[in-house]
Amino acid sequence: MSDAELVLRSTRVITPEGTRAATVTVSAGTITAVLPYDAEVPAAARLEDLGDHVLLPGLVDTHVHVNDPGRTEWEGFWTATRAAAAGGITTLVDMPLNSLPPTTTVANLRVKQEVAADKAHIDVGFWGGALPGNVKDLRPLHDAGVFGFKAFLSPSGVDEFPHLDQEGLARALGEIAGFDGLLIVHAEDPHRLAAAPQHGGPRYADFLASRPRGAEDSAVAALIAQAKRLDARVHVLHLSSGDALPLIAAARAEGVRLTVETCPHYLTLTAEEVPDGASEFKCCPPIREAANQDLLWQALADGTIDCVVTDHSPSTADLKTADFATAWGGISGLQLSLPAVWTEARRRGHGLEDVVRWMSTRTAALAGLTRKGAIEAGRDADFAVLAPDETFTVDPAGLQHRNRVTAYAGRTLHGVVKSTWLRGERIAADGEFTEPKGRLLTRTP
Repeated sequence: MSDAELVLRSTRVITPEGTRAATVTVSAGTITAVLPYDAEVPAAARLEDLGDHVLLPGLVDTHVHVNDPGRTEWEGFWTATRAAAAGGITTLVDMPLNSLPPTTTVANLRVKQEVAADKAHIDVGFWGGALPGNVKDLRPLHDAGVFGFKAFLSPSGVDEFPHLDQEGLARALGEIAGFDGLLIVHAEDPHRLAAAPQHGGPRYADFLASRPRGAEDSAVAALIAQAKRLDARVHVLHLSSGDALPLIAAARAEGVRLTVETCPHYLTLTAEEVPDGASEFKCCPPIREAANQDLLWQALADGTIDCVVTDHSPSTADLKTADFATAWGGISGLQLSLPAVWTEARRRGHGLEDVVRWMSTRTAALAGLTRKGAIEAGRDADFAVLAPDETFTVDPAGLQHRNRVTAYAGRTLHGVVKSTWLRGERIAADGEFTEPKGRLLTRTP
């Protein structure tokens, strides 16, 4: 401890062994020790006494659409990473769409990295994309350091990122399995979607009927079959259908290498409360009924669902029209994901250790980020400081993402993020931010 530059002390530190009073020492941006609360502080070290505020590992959000470059009016690295920092997120992995160009070749990856390099307030990594016809680009992208590959099994909503049919999925997954990469999948069956009633208009009930649970269930089943045949690693993105959970549990029991995420909006918002015309609640798959939400929480509790990520997918406000059929589908949640999930988790009897496992430890593991996701020696000194019992009411004017549209407006949430730390430096506190200090991350072999 004699070489510690920074010491953080709290009566509640969330560690892999549980929550305890502790002193955390930091040197050169790395956690060097987690010591008893009353450990002596070296004279040369700076002490941050956090009192009873909870010290938890910085969150890792592996599902974020930054849209930069190309649709920077929707979002950008500067604004997205500020919003993340304000919400206790210290690492994000950017989706390969809706930027122009999409991250589907090494050259396009380099464009994104160049744009992000001096704008990132937190650490940023990148997913590649698997499209019809780009199988030849997958291994080069893997070698260039993307964390895996995203594919859609139904239309993505943007023309430059078409979806894979089952034959295309087999080709891409076969290639990715050859180097033991990871395919992450938007799983909705386009045939089930096409067969569903498509009324359009402002009624949320009509939109919900247009994206039935069966479309997810069918696509998940097809993905499981392909993964089982190829012994491939696959991950189901933003699961909203509770009916798919028995398929997932059975596949895992058979040894299929399958992981699953869900999102704060599926865990905290319900179809019954969405007003007609309120397309700030529109996302695909959709927010479903309260009884379905209960199934998702049960699956988080028993481990069938691994993790919780935002699927932050913003747009300009004008694209959020009152017609659910034509409005942009996406919910902006970076800044609010931790308090939103914590508010509902505590109501259902879960603790902050559970939230950390879902939103930091397991997301870091999904992406292979071995220096993230826990407060223990050898990890990056990335922290969020949380006052878990304090409440606030969501005011869109206080949000940091570029277009301040939010499905959480007016909701009272528990959990105020007091400060966020990246490699031992405080990057956000009380609405103030440092200049960007984030690094661009690549997959480690």
